[in-house]
Amino acid sequence: MGRVIDIQNLSKRYGDTVAVDGLSFTVRPGRVTGFLGPNGAGKSTTMRMALGLDHPTGGRALIDGRRYRELADPLRRVGAVLEAGEVHPGRSAYGHLLWMARSNRIPASRVREVLELVGLEKVARRRVRGFSLGMTQRLGIAAALLGDPPVLLLDEPVNGLDPEGVRWIRNLMRGLAAEGRTVFVSSHLMGEMALTADHLVVIGRGRLLADTSTREFIEANSHSRVRIRTPEPERMRRALAAAGVRVRQAADGTLEAYGTEAARVGDLAAASGLAVHGIGMETASLEEAFMRLTGEGTAAPDSGDGADHRATGSDTGDGADHRATGSDTGDRADHRAAGPRSGERRAGRRG
Repeated sequence: MGRVIDIQNLSKRYGDTVAVDGLSFTVRPGRVTGFLGPNGAGKSTTMRMALGLDHPTGGRALIDGRRYRELADPLRRVGAVLEAGEVHPGRSAYGHLLWMARSNRIPASRVREVLELVGLEKVARRRVRGFSLGMTQRLGIAAALLGDPPVLLLDEPVNGLDPEGVRWIRNLMRGLAAEGRTVFVSSHLMGEMALTADHLVVIGRGRLLADTSTREFIEANSHSRVRIRTPEPERMRRALAAAGVRVRQAADGTLEAYGTEAARVGDLAAASGLAVHGIGMETASLEEAFMRLTGEGTAAPDSGDGADHRATGSDTGDGADHRATGSDTGDRADHRAAGPRSGERRAGRRG
């Protein structure tokens, strides 16, 4: 079971509010697992319970078969970046990481290694209060990697990063997974998750909606369509409708035909004497599939309702957890890390 995050019938209540409701899934090593859900779905609460920062009302969250508080040398076992973690503003990036390293019997040389890895080596002596949000994010990632742990839990790690920083964290996560580590990451950026995640866990209102590969999730919760460019959209629409094809006109004036193939559309156009400037098959995006499953957005004409349909996959792998945390008060709070990028926002407000 090594390097596995195992969520077992996990629940969390705040008074009458149910934040997490009987949630069960497993995050395996060797792949990036994306954690998706609408705002308020329970993603951050689930991660906090896995890291021992919140106590479950019921169920268990295990890492390597143990609760987080039962792990020996947790900084060397699990690395995490959470929204709640902050760094003392009067400390430098180097000073903060050095304090963490000394507190956990990690060589000081490792501090320089992770600062270089996250692109903070040139501002290592600068006080954190002057960091942008993106730089602070990178510092948290450096802290998460400080103990070289096999398991990583990252809550919105691209928050505050510019496009270069987003590409960097994407490559970093995929590289860590390729090393056999367990990488569990939440994000609201569907396009980025489609490029990064091999596997998805999707929740809504604290309940599991899907646990499957990214490809299977998109296929199960969306439909391909034929994009048609024609100077006669109304005639084309009528011809397709008469043939039983569901069709709608997009904002750019093109037609989208569902439940058919490009060749059939071409044949119908030729039989009707209609001019066509372009026909092509399009696959749905992760964002479209997510919106259809969770009911967040307008579904395509053939997509039916937005009910909660479970999707499951047999994707297995092997990986590891990483958690780098620490605070001046001695708790296990997570700390963000960031690098000097001109396009990154100033710290102080979370997006």
